[in-house]
Amino acid sequence: MKFGQRLKCLRDKNKVTQDELAKHLGVGRPTIAGYETKGKQPSFEILEKMADFFSVSTDYLLGRTDIKQPIQNTSKDKLSSDEISEEIRNLSPESQEELKKLIELYKLRDMQKRNTELSDELTSTE
Repeated sequence: MKFGQRLKCLRDKNKVTQDELAKHLGVGRPTIAGYETKGKQPSFEILEKMADFFSVSTDYLLGRTDIKQPIQNTSKDKLSSDEISEEIRNLSPESQEELKKLIELYKLRDMQKRNTELSDELTSTE
């Protein structure tokens, strides 16, 4: 889906008129109409305001992903298992497969580390 179609769908779903969106973004109604029907592209600043207004990612607006919600910055907070599960469900099937492979590699690495630590302990007690 192209940007203009995405914008119109979001506007319709949220029951927002072109005039209301234009006022919020600080542009004229014809500008919104141009985005939706004439293939005009907004500036990055306007695109960010639209994404914030509709609580979607800029990539979703641009049609680069079908995942509406922006990825949350979780570097400060630990994710709960439910949040992790949701993040995994939002990945493409290909990415989910890659993630499974990574998990297996991490499990092997952890097992090797534990075995090395156990071996070191046994060697030191002899």
